[in-house]
Amino acid sequence: MSIANYITVFRIFLIPVFIIFLGYGKPLYALVVFMVAGLTDALDGFIARKFNQITTLGKILDPIADKALLISSFVFIYVSDLPVKFPYWFVVIVISRDVYILLGSALIYLLKGYLDVRPSIFGKATTFFQILSVVVVLVANIIQIPELAVECCIYTAAFFTVLSTITYTYDGIQHLK
Repeated sequence: MSIANYITVFRIFLIPVFIIFLGYGKPLYALVVFMVAGLTDALDGFIARKFNQITTLGKILDPIADKALLISSFVFIYVSDLPVKFPYWFVVIVISRDVYILLGSALIYLLKGYLDVRPSIFGKATTFFQILSVVVVLVANIIQIPELAVECCIYTAAFFTVLSTITYTYDGIQHLK
């Protein structure tokens, strides 16, 4: 286990803390934990690259930690008692995309015997806007933010979520050929 992997594991342990703060209606504390998790994501990647600590375990744990945090954010903000939350359709789109990509990746691996995963620019944009939407929704539960700003952020994240699903589908089909 490298230092980068320990940091990733720490990020995974932050997820229940984040969920607990949401459950108790503490969006400020949840936001702080979410931001710390984001910083640890950047830190573990930097350490892994800078000190040549890139490991197979890290390549597996890091995206799991990222997806677990984001999906937990969408689901638990949606079911929380917070006044500003994600719409149901958005939560369904985000989770469906991740399940679809996971199943597609498994299928490609089973058929081809290997999987060459490369994040696309649309996948990176999706992650950025999904993270931004979590931050904006949490901030909107702490201070007054125009509803239009929150909605624009959510719709932009939804747009890129759908767009990246389409591009990953195309890439998967090309990979199978």
